[in-house]
Amino acid sequence: MPTKVISRRTQCEGRALRGRRCGMVQKLNPDERKSALTKLKGWTEVGGRDAITRTFTFRDFNEAFGFMTRAALIAEKMDHHPEWSNVYKTVAVILSTHDAGGVTERDIKLAAAMDKLAT
Repeated sequence: MPTKVISRRTQCEGRALRGRRCGMVQKLNPDERKSALTKLKGWTEVGGRDAITRTFTFRDFNEAFGFMTRAALIAEKMDHHPEWSNVYKTVAVILSTHDAGGVTERDIKLAAAMDKLAT
C-alpha cells in the first residue's frame, strides 16, 4: 500500500480539530539549553546533535515497559514524541523537536515529566 503524504497544513488542521495547538516552537539557544539541563536529573547533550538524552534503568522489564507506557500517554498529550529504545530493564531516550531543529522548551517539559515518572 502506498504511503500517504500529509502536508504540514493538513497536519495542523487535524490537530486543531482535536483541540491541539499547531505551530513552530522556538529552539533554545546554548545558554538556555545549558541552564535547563542543570535542572534535569541525568540528562546530557547528545554529541554532534542538538538533542538531549538520558538512560533510565528499572528493576525489570515490567517496570521499564510501564514507564514507557505512562510516558507515551504524556508525550501524546503534549503532541511531542521521544526517540527511545528498550532492552530488558533499560530505556534510552533522546529528545529533540524536529520541527525546530533542536532542543526546545517542549523537550525540557517532557524530560521533566519522564524524570517524575521514573522516581
